[in-house]
Amino acid sequence: MQIRGYIMSNKSIISTDKAPAAIGTYSQAVKVGNTVYLSGQIPLNPETMEMVTESFEAQAIQVFENLKAVAEAAGGSLNDFVKITVLLSDLEYFAQVNEQMEKYFAAPYPARAAYAVKALPKGADIEIEAVMAV
Repeated sequence: MQIRGYIMSNKSIISTDKAPAAIGTYSQAVKVGNTVYLSGQIPLNPETMEMVTESFEAQAIQVFENLKAVAEAAGGSLNDFVKITVLLSDLEYFAQVNEQMEKYFAAPYPARAAYAVKALPKGADIEIEAVMAV
């Protein structure tokens, strides 16, 4: 299996231009052994680095597409996710997250936690981080 990125001791840094570039001091993902830790993704279009803002559904779709791109760069897929953490600007969006998860994941679904938070980067309504096993 070939991993895009570079190796630092026992961890590999995962990076892809098919997901938004990091906008801070973090990596898109870090692989240690067969576990990949994906940084939180917000609804940034990776080509323009602009926020998707037309609807919550559009934001959620962009977040899942970003996660999918990072997962593929790490040699896996969304179905390799074992845990996701969903951060929302309002828990009223929770049902829409479930609708999108049904489109992007096959059962059995990953473990999940969801929280409403005061604010997210760039005014996003959703951010998702994940852990996957490959």
